[in-house]
Amino acid sequence: MKFKMNALGIALILGLSTMTASASGLQTVTAKSNSDYAKTKYPIVFNHGMFGFTRLGPSSFGVDYFYQVLPDLARNGAKVYATQVSPLETTELRGEQLLQQVDEVIALTGSPKVNLIGHSHGGPTIRYIEIVAPEKVASLTAVAGTIKGSKVADDLLSNQGANALFTIVGQYILAPIITLLEGNPSLPNSLEHSFKSISEKGSTEFNAKYPSAAIPKDCGHGQKVTSNGVYHYSWTGTAQFTNLFDVIDTAISQLAPLSYRSTDNDGLVSRCNTHFGQVIRDNYNQTHLDEVNQLLGLKALFAPDPVALYRQQANRLKLDGL
Repeated sequence: MKFKMNALGIALILGLSTMTASASGLQTVTAKSNSDYAKTKYPIVFNHGMFGFTRLGPSSFGVDYFYQVLPDLARNGAKVYATQVSPLETTELRGEQLLQQVDEVIALTGSPKVNLIGHSHGGPTIRYIEIVAPEKVASLTAVAGTIKGSKVADDLLSNQGANALFTIVGQYILAPIITLLEGNPSLPNSLEHSFKSISEKGSTEFNAKYPSAAIPKDCGHGQKVTSNGVYHYSWTGTAQFTNLFDVIDTAISQLAPLSYRSTDNDGLVSRCNTHFGQVIRDNYNQTHLDEVNQLLGLKALFAPDPVALYRQQANRLKLDGL
């Protein structure tokens, strides 16, 4: 106990980031602020994608899903939070879990609304909050969001052998390990529910049920500010290989080219299917995991720094009065 207290004191003195988690899974990240570049009017709340998490392991040597992103934003003046929802479930169920944590952020900060950032399945998940509680949302930012779905999920659902294998490995091994390491093993998980939600078929049905002017009909831009006053942004990459040492990422990033018979995607989601509101850019030299600075920050040599992209987005929100 004495060592832990000393370590915490050293961290605070040096201005290093500290992280605390609530029973709901909400993770608060704080750090000594060096600037107000990312100091937005409303708190920034992050939501992970499929097989995602807030943090695995203790703060001393654990791994964040949005690797190094939240501490950087905190050092630049932002109030930032990472949410924990089921790694594998429907958009609606994940959205309800997220809503509880959004309410917690509002209660903690006294802010009437939040800026939401979601990666992959986190894109539709944060959109659910706008659907059920638009008054609590200042902005939505989808990073490689499965806004119109991923054909990878459709293909895996239709392939009985692959679906069975993914269910065993994903639903019964990987997802339970993730929730156990996060300290919330009671979170439900269903690979079938997850695949149906992020499939192109399921996403089309979801978008028809909950239409939004921020979702373009074609491959263009959607409406940045919708009639409810909520701002919308998105970006994505179009790479399937970026680093020789990032073998897991490279293996995963071959799925979308097989499904789409093209490389106009980040390895899991096609470029046009991620468009949402103001499209900041849709062809970064990044794979689906590079977009959240995984694995452990490995990326292409001259590719943009993923951490810097989130910092720039926070500044964009600030300049938009959010």
